[in-house]
Order: sequence, then C-alpha cells, then structure tokens
Amino acid sequence: MQPGDPFSDPFTGEESGRSIIELRGISRSFGSQEVLRNVSLDIRAGETVCLIGESGCGKSVTMKIMASLMQPTAGNVLWNDVPIKDRTDEELVRDRLRFGYLFQGAALFDSLSVFENIAFGLRQNTTMSDKFLAELVTERLKDVGMSPASAHKMPSELSGGMRKRVGLARTLALMPDIILYDEPTTGLDPIMIDVINTLILKTRKRRPVTSVIVTHEMSTVRKVADRVIMFYPLSRLEPGQPQIVFEGTPEEAFASEDPQVSQFVYGEAGERMQELSLL
Repeated sequence: MQPGDPFSDPFTGEESGRSIIELRGISRSFGSQEVLRNVSLDIRAGETVCLIGESGCGKSVTMKIMASLMQPTAGNVLWNDVPIKDRTDEELVRDRLRFGYLFQGAALFDSLSVFENIAFGLRQNTTMSDKFLAELVTERLKDVGMSPASAHKMPSELSGGMRKRVGLARTLALMPDIILYDEPTTGLDPIMIDVINTLILKTRKRRPVTSVIVTHEMSTVRKVADRVIMFYPLSRLEPGQPQIVFEGTPEEAFASEDPQVSQFVYGEAGERMQELSLL
C-alpha cells in the first residue's frame, strides 16, 4: 500500500476501534419519496453492527450509501476521515475493493457455475494464475461449508441456503476489509439461519473484518452483533424527530423500555395494530 492510503492497516494496534465509515447528515429521496433524513452514524474498525427496523425505513439504502453504490441527496460519507467526494475516480474504484457486499438473495449470476460466480471478482480485479484461482475458489467453498464438487453446479441446482453460502464465498474471495450483509438470512429456515450466523462469526474470527448487517432476524442480532442501530420509518415520525431511535448493545436493545424498540425486537404488534385499524 502507498503512504497515505486511507484504508492502510485499519485493524491493527491503536487503529482498531476507530471510525472507518462516517455518515454525516445523510438524506436520500426517490422523487418525492423521502427515505432517509439527516442520518449520522459511525462504523468502527473490527466491530459488527446490525441495522434493524421495519421494512422501508431505509436500512438497505443506508448500506448502499456506505459503500458508495448509491449517492445521498444530501450529506457526506467519509472513509477513514476522507470524504468520498474528494476521491478521484481511480481512488474510488480502488477503495471500493475493500468492501465485500452480500446482496439480498445472494444475487448470483444464473448463467455462471458456482466456480465462475466465486471467481468473477478475482478474474476482474487480479492477474492470478488459473491454478491459484482454482485453489482459492476451493478454499472459499470450504470456508462456507461446501464441498469442492459443488463448484460445478449451476445456481438453479442450489437450495436457498446454498445460494447464500455461495454468495458469501464470492464476497470473501477478494479478502475485503469491510463486509456488508443485506438481509443474509431472509427466507431461510431456523437451522440455516444459524448456519449463516455461525459463518458470519467464523469470518470475523478468521481475520479482523468489519461487518455491517441489515436484518430483521433477532437471532442474528443476539448472536453476532457488537452494536445495534435501529431506524424508524419517516412516515411515522414527527418533523424533526431523529430517524435513528436506538443505538447500543444487543443486551440494551432487548432490555429497552422504549415501546418503539421493545415492540420491534420482541415482534409485538402493539401500537401498530391500532395504527393499522385507523388506516
């Protein structure tokens, strides 16, 4: 790495635990529909953060803005204290490679085999030999608990849980410093949810990766999160009321006496039933 590289050694020594992603006053609208309003938060090196909240409250949009896959309508995003907008196109492309992104539904290429899905980013961004690439793909499959024989399968031959694991293997292939998981357990049975949760923990133990997880699954929050950030839909907030209604540990979230928080984490309809009946 070059001197001054904004992502150099972000997880070692005194660097561990400092803010590496900062959102400052972020807003995002789609036409007349406002999804995020004046959101500010930090992600610290080496931690695992779960973003929770009702569907449509802007969690996935926030994650895309973190990775510069989507631009905010207003506000600033900083990576290691450097605003994204101050980077050259070359620097932005380079620094995006520090991010791994596990999309909803895994987002595999249906026309490519499991092997080619995992190898895709490596072929696009490295010049490694075919022999080393094949060894690396095999290792990533093993990392997510899949046999090397599965490399020849097509995505249509895989179960939902296997597709998620292949998506994670593809994400891990480039050894990212930061992994963003967008609802990694949606649509899975309880056992497979725990498999994915365990893989997230194993990934963090294997190397000092920073993780951000959008989830509705409270077992994921309990098992993997160091910190929880809860968003609330703008349509249900008063003007000027902050969109982040909770930030703290999982234990603090489950012990919260705020009905906005407790009703969500325990899956209780509460005031929502009253609101829906009025609608």
